[in-house]
Amino acid sequence: MELKVSSLAARPEMLGAVLDMPDTWATFTTEDPVGDSHYGRIPTELPEYVLFAENEHGEILAHAYSVPFRLHTEGRGELPDRGWDQVLVWAFADLRRGVRPDTVSAISIVVHPDAQGLGLSGRMLAAMRDNARAHGFTEVVAPVRPSAKHLEPHTPIEEYAHRVREDGLPYDPWLRVHARAGATVVRVAPASMTVAASLAEWRGWTGLPFDAQGDIEVPGALVPVRCEPERGYAVYVEPNVWMRHRL
Repeated sequence: MELKVSSLAARPEMLGAVLDMPDTWATFTTEDPVGDSHYGRIPTELPEYVLFAENEHGEILAHAYSVPFRLHTEGRGELPDRGWDQVLVWAFADLRRGVRPDTVSAISIVVHPDAQGLGLSGRMLAAMRDNARAHGFTEVVAPVRPSAKHLEPHTPIEEYAHRVREDGLPYDPWLRVHARAGATVVRVAPASMTVAASLAEWRGWTGLPFDAQGDIEVPGALVPVRCEPERGYAVYVEPNVWMRHRL
């Protein structure tokens, strides 16, 4: 398949097409308030870090978002427990204050539902690495959402993150793509994304009753959702896996 990868900074007229590309995210994963506040800012405020792939017909088949931020500074230094949420907050705080970034964090790689299974995620990851290198960075970090973890919601993330196959590569397919690109597992981000909402909202998102106290398995969730019917809410705290790419 012939693909052309561009940035929104170079092709700003493609903003609408990039934003309109369908995805397969479970509804609840888009309800994290930090992500809801910051993710949509990336294409307009950091367009040079938004890449997209189009075929010969001009159809958008994948896009990749990343953000620059300063990791090696007072009060930071370590990749945060709050993973995806925290790096978004840091990136836009640094942008607002004019702080010079030293690291790029992957935020998302999304493939069109009709183009999945064609290796586009790996190609977009390579393009993201190349883009960071072209902007003068020497590393990319990624709060990786393991793609098969939802099949084992009760497996501890520490155990899952470090599980490997006989060839030494990670067991999880998405972790494996990163590893093949040269990344290494650094640590777990135990609270990378948090979605807290009313039981009515969870019922609407999932179609599940959410009427029992305790842990509820939700399709697409990496860990169970904690349901508190007497208090009227349920909370999902998603773990991710920090990986580092040296460029």
